Amino acid sequence: MARPSNYSPELRARAVRMVAGLALEYPSQYAAICAVAKKLGIGTAETLRKWVRRAEVDAGQRPGATSAEHAEIKRLKREHAELRRANEILRRRRLSSRPSWTGPRPGDRVRRRAQGPPHRWWPAVGC
Repeated sequence: MARPSNYSPELRARAVRMVAGLALEYPSQYAAICAVAKKLGIGTAETLRKWVRRAEVDAGQRPGATSAEHAEIKRLKREHAELRRANEILRRRRLSSRPSWTGPRPGDRVRRRAQGPPHRWWPAVGC
């Protein structure tokens, strides 16, 4: 589980809006990000840059998985891992509860000997 953020969602949204508004006043977007991070007391400009990139992806301005898609993928991976664990437990239980004296089950692979007299597939004596 990720640790909680030091910054509120309102501060994040405000900072992203400020970068969008001030981007034209600076020579580059990164310069605007540095200025806004300094004004708002955000630890590093890289933190704000990540917020801006995530907001651009969510708005469709950049390619990538949106926050909602990312959350859905994370949920599905967690569910998949849980199902794998449950299947492994059930498989082990099935194998351990099976008595050793029973014969093969319908799904088991069984080798069968060839049918017919032995002289068909053994070399003749005296060859």
